[in-house]
Amino acid sequence: MTTRMTDRPKAWHEMAPVLVDVATGRRQADLVIRNGRWVNVHSGEIIAGTDIAVVGGRFAYCGPDASHTIGEGTEVVDAGGRYLVPGLCDGHMHVESGMVTVTEFCRAVIPHGTTSMFIDPHEIANVLGLEGVRLMHDEAMAAPINVHVQMPSCVPSAPGLETPGATLDEKDVAEAMTWPNIIGLGEVMNFPGVSANDAKMVAEIAETMKAGKTVGGHYASPDLGRAFHGYVAGGPQDDHEGTRAEDAIARVRQGMRAMLRLGSAWYDVAEQIKAVTESGLDPRNFILCTDDCHSGTLVTEGHMDRVVRHAIAQGLKPVTAIQMATLNTAQHFGLDREIGSIAPGRLADFLIVSDLATLRIDQVFARGQLLAEAGRLVAKIDAYPYPAKVKASVKLGKPLGATDFDIAAPKGANAVRARVIGVIENQAPTRALEIDMPVENGLVATDRDNNVCQIALVERHRGTGGVVNALVSGFGYKKPCAMASTVAHDSHHMIVVGTNKADMAQAANCLAEVGGGVVLVSEGRELALVELPIAGLMSDERAEIVAQKAAKLTQAMRDVGCDLNNAYMQHSLLALVVIPELRISDQGLIDVRTFEKVDLFV
Repeated sequence: MTTRMTDRPKAWHEMAPVLVDVATGRRQADLVIRNGRWVNVHSGEIIAGTDIAVVGGRFAYCGPDASHTIGEGTEVVDAGGRYLVPGLCDGHMHVESGMVTVTEFCRAVIPHGTTSMFIDPHEIANVLGLEGVRLMHDEAMAAPINVHVQMPSCVPSAPGLETPGATLDEKDVAEAMTWPNIIGLGEVMNFPGVSANDAKMVAEIAETMKAGKTVGGHYASPDLGRAFHGYVAGGPQDDHEGTRAEDAIARVRQGMRAMLRLGSAWYDVAEQIKAVTESGLDPRNFILCTDDCHSGTLVTEGHMDRVVRHAIAQGLKPVTAIQMATLNTAQHFGLDREIGSIAPGRLADFLIVSDLATLRIDQVFARGQLLAEAGRLVAKIDAYPYPAKVKASVKLGKPLGATDFDIAAPKGANAVRARVIGVIENQAPTRALEIDMPVENGLVATDRDNNVCQIALVERHRGTGGVVNALVSGFGYKKPCAMASTVAHDSHHMIVVGTNKADMAQAANCLAEVGGGVVLVSEGRELALVELPIAGLMSDERAEIVAQKAAKLTQAMRDVGCDLNNAYMQHSLLALVVIPELRISDQGLIDVRTFEKVDLFV
């Protein structure tokens, strides 16, 4: 069966008389699912022998017998005792991290049971500004599932410490709050600014509150003292940056929602869920999310179904884990009368699941229509066109050469003690290391034997030709090579990491030619390339194709010695100057513990 997407269902208040007529048997339903086990996230029960009736894309009846709603035109599906689960919600995520468009992201995650997403397009905002946000907003409106958009709050994420391709302010936030599909303010990453009553942050949060919408949080610090209390008092209502059980406990006690993320490289659920499983906190204020998932993870491992399974494996009851990925999320954004549960009036987004503990999904319905079956998309979803002008965002100013990546040592030095960015596997934070580095012919050399190579940030928005050079540890490259990426959270210049400066130049120039993406070069040979021409962040190809290219990139990285889990994601965050401890930006090396620029040499 192939489903063709129809228009979004009418609002509940417009549909109410029809829903009443179906529920009472005066009108036939469009679809009836019989003999299911109702996973009721409102009551926390699993209710056997349940029928559900759908009309106009909304649930009309949920109860023991829907035979009175069945007519000649009603489609009837026998669940055969399988579980009826609400469609899954991702409470915080960035589509751009999947390296595909909103539409292609939907195509990839629908077979995994995701029917609602809350996206923060601050990646494209850093490149294209408000125009980029509007492009993704409009595409989200046309999506076959519910894709709600948060207005990016911190562009740039750390004013004065980085230079993005565009900037947004409180006037832009006020305008966006009038758009039909803006659900709130995206993660407020400038947490020191909120605690210090920075005028821009105060104004943006105020505009969101005046609009009655949700303020997203991002408190990326282990300090739970006065700075944390100031941040909460400033208005953010959730936070996904916790990594410890005490982080989740502190947030929930202060009236925030603790968002626990399992992305492609972030494994923060296991520790924080102990706040529920060991400390006994009420699970209603805990939300599961992904934050960042690349296309390879989506295609091969899953999306929110993967997160729910992981949460169950940590000791949560299946119904509780499902609540954290459905009703809890919907309530947080004020949408529980629309999504997040199987109950009358809500959008008919649901899954037929044959095994609850492993969340084996047999069928996925959204707005009452079958979209996926047996792990395969069956709906016809057309591509969304992006204008040509968004595919010309990589401007280097001039071709780069090997000497652009030279790091000059202090005159006469035979060795130097340098600050080095230390990658932490499966976590967003880095370590601020100090390492003695060799000097050859007056230049700081890489040290592959001790797992230290070069990192460069290449300005790519204005064509200044600027290159900032530093050092990074943790990738494990054993061969001469370089990887370059125009995905460089959050300002999205170009990050180049390598052990060979000629390869670094070649990789950077390659991305300028193709309009952005990720490339790995070794001794002058291109080993893998993922083209991302839309703002240098997203592909215009299918998710499956992007995943294949990403898999080739992952294997190529292993071939040159990198054995980090999801090394590409770690690479892309090395310029994220809002997460401790040490990062690189177009302004230089940034100590995020103090939010100050520091010298490369100690």
